[in-house]
Amino acid sequence: MKTLIASVIALVPALMLVQPAAATVQAKPAAAKKAAPAAKASTAKKTTTAKKPAATKGAVAAAAGAGAATAVAASALSPEALSLADRVHTGRIGCELGQHVNVTKDGNNPGYFHVDGNGFKYHMSPVATSTGVVRLEDKQAGAVWLQIANKSMLMNQKQGQRLADECMSSEQTQVAEAIKRNPPPSLLENPAAGK
Repeated sequence: MKTLIASVIALVPALMLVQPAAATVQAKPAAAKKAAPAAKASTAKKTTTAKKPAATKGAVAAAAGAGAATAVAASALSPEALSLADRVHTGRIGCELGQHVNVTKDGNNPGYFHVDGNGFKYHMSPVATSTGVVRLEDKQAGAVWLQIANKSMLMNQKQGQRLADECMSSEQTQVAEAIKRNPPPSLLENPAAGK
């Protein structure tokens, strides 16, 4: 009996930590219906039934964090987001350290893109920025693709990692070479040039 009480006391904080992380993953209606009868069960049954959904939700959250593609139907984008999608460079884009990123348009969802590479796969949509940078996001996985004139990078904000850097399409390579040939004036050397 003492070990049962100790197990319940040890599991409650762990379940409280898993619950907020699992709240971001959309639960299926059938899983919600199964969870309601489990809540009405006795305390001994609560501890055994609580372990199974927590493990399942943890596996789903781990799969989402690993960059699993979502099967959820994408929502329609605003006209502004659709116009941003036209500026996204697509194809196989080479990155530093011999990596590459494949950016392809989603044929089923206008404005959405599949971004994949070595060990990751994301379903991303354009997001407006104040600076004019092309930004694609997979909000569930926490992934962000940033594209500026001379390079792109892929980051995972949830993991705090840069997955790919110095990625350049053919257009970005041309801009990078032009910047090397004719560098812009430094604001530190001539502060009046920035005004």
